[in-house]
Amino acid sequence: MSLTPLLDVLVTDPMVRRILDRPVGTDQGAAGDLDIAVCAGARPSLIAALAGAHQDSAHGVSRPILAVTATGREAEDLVEALRCFLPADVVADFPSWETLPHERLSPRSDTVGRRLAVLRRLTHPDPDDTAYGRLDVVVAPVRALLQPLVKGLGELAPVALKVGDEMALDKVVDALAAAAYVRTDLVERRGEFAVRGGILDIFSPTEQHPLRIEFWGDTVEEIRWFKVADQRSLEVAEHGLWAPPCREILLTEAVRERAAVLATQLPGVADMLGKVAEGIAVEGMESLAPILVDGMESLLDLLPAGTRVVVTDPERVRRRAHDLVATSAEFLEA
Repeated sequence: MSLTPLLDVLVTDPMVRRILDRPVGTDQGAAGDLDIAVCAGARPSLIAALAGAHQDSAHGVSRPILAVTATGREAEDLVEALRCFLPADVVADFPSWETLPHERLSPRSDTVGRRLAVLRRLTHPDPDDTAYGRLDVVVAPVRALLQPLVKGLGELAPVALKVGDEMALDKVVDALAAAAYVRTDLVERRGEFAVRGGILDIFSPTEQHPLRIEFWGDTVEEIRWFKVADQRSLEVAEHGLWAPPCREILLTEAVRERAAVLATQLPGVADMLGKVAEGIAVEGMESLAPILVDGMESLLDLLPAGTRVVVTDPERVRRRAHDLVATSAEFLEA
């Protein structure tokens, strides 16, 4: 249900108008904090109004709103509510990993894909496709906001294809393998792809269904969805293929060389580093990110200057952040 017309009524309220007219921070400094007391049911509409009021259309600058929640469930609920007031394509959630950063477990490929898709759209939005274009609101649980990111994730280009594109199938396969997709005989899970003759099946981590891409020589002839259960083709995929990487650490030559050197210096993780040096993706290798990559950054580093950060229920967010830091410290010491 679209509730967009309600925003026109909301912005006529004098108090709401004062909030919307408040100056946005610039490169030289922030506009300062503002405490707003509002019932939980009105939060989505107010955030949507803020998102619409602070797009610098005159200078072509997109200033998204970053909404921070205490939990992942609250983030998902807020995204669904915001899509009643704003176009669905301009609202996205930035999920947190299911694991702590230093645990020897890797996050799910669909979680990684959603995260990298958001970072790519923040850094390089596609002006020709609204599904992958600029974002007006990014909703993140505080756990996702606190976790350091590998530097440069927003620069990782997705594997993208549309009908009529010219690209050799072998090059597409190489690009998918480099983006940490797993080649299988039959595609059943996100992050997998299969090749049969001139047909490429791929399950992008950001999609509900996998895609079947038919090549005629080096030309993409048709792109359709298909069902995992019976592998039958469905309707045409209008937006084509847009497949972000499935891991936040890709086994580049630099990463492999660094892992080979560190394997002799860190005996506790020598086995894991040895496999990484050989180009083998290992469960939990993301825990070694700080020593395998050139640097780390936060989600805030990727947002443009002047971005407004809205913290919903600040006290709960603060308590949740404190608990996460304490738990992480205990596990790290152990």
